[in-house]
Amino acid sequence: MREFKTGRVFVGRLPHGADLLESITACCRARGIAMARIDAIGALSEAAVAYYEQNAKIYHELRFPGHCEILSLTGTVSIRDGAPACHAHVTLADDTGRSYGGHLVAGCRIFACELVVTELQGEPLVRGFDATTGLPLWSEE
Repeated sequence: MREFKTGRVFVGRLPHGADLLESITACCRARGIAMARIDAIGALSEAAVAYYEQNAKIYHELRFPGHCEILSLTGTVSIRDGAPACHAHVTLADDTGRSYGGHLVAGCRIFACELVVTELQGEPLVRGFDATTGLPLWSEE
């Protein structure tokens, strides 16, 4: 575990119709944020999440063509492949109240989204391939 200081905090709305994952990443890159905690709520006009099958070490995508609410989105921004990248998990609810969750992936179209980005000051963590899990993880320290 490493210690970070809280830096700048950004609060705002993401653009209607944009891709959620791309918008979060672009927001951080445009502000020079290399390490952060992110939180969001809102609604999507279409959604996609992924589930990691641990034994096979592969992601399975689940797509939801209908509208849904973002009950919670939480994650981090850190360095991956030399640039800031968002890693987040999201819990969604459909029009019946049924909940779904998983790893945030491209394909989530924003209907409305409020985002909080809390910058973490210090040497940013770097994601790299972990052979044990097959996942891009921070190095153990």
